[in-house]
Amino acid sequence: MYYISEVPVAGGVPLYQLKITLRRSLPPIWRRVVVCADMRLDRLHTVIQIAMGWMNCHLHQFSAGSGSALTYYGTPDPSSLGIGPTLNEKRYTIADLAPKAGRKIGYEYDFGDCWDHQVAVEKVLPPDASFAHPVCLAGANACPPEDCGGIGGYYNLLKILANPEHSEHEQMKEWAGEDIDPAAFNLDRVNARLKGLKA
Repeated sequence: MYYISEVPVAGGVPLYQLKITLRRSLPPIWRRVVVCADMRLDRLHTVIQIAMGWMNCHLHQFSAGSGSALTYYGTPDPSSLGIGPTLNEKRYTIADLAPKAGRKIGYEYDFGDCWDHQVAVEKVLPPDASFAHPVCLAGANACPPEDCGGIGGYYNLLKILANPEHSEHEQMKEWAGEDIDPAAFNLDRVNARLKGLKA
């Protein structure tokens, strides 16, 4: 069990408790993580990849605001598929985009499959001198396999794999390469990987 102190520590950077949810997943595929408020977006990208279970094989971008004020953050590229200019994610922190509890930002991974996530700031916690690396507190349900066609493709894949009589069953079983348990989530495995990151 991982415990984040709620006792104030003099000085230091506040901690953010974030809930990351894969949009349009039902039942919801989500993770709850704690990071430093001054974590740069490029490093938050790494935390999301590890916590969710992605393989970091595709482009990504963050977004904040709405309507004409919608802004994208990622790796600036004139040929980017994002709408409007993309700001350099290395120059912004999670607190810059979501300065208080209740704020939400977007995170899109793989512009082909469009894995769209909501990142919500659930709590702003006091600084904790013992906080050494990002921590995952909880989560539910398995990350879909890469390149399966987005959320619709994922649920179609599960439907086919669950029906041995389906004409594509053997083909999709071979493509998946292993059994897929949509309810699987291994908290210890995620935290073992997060220990390799700095706070």
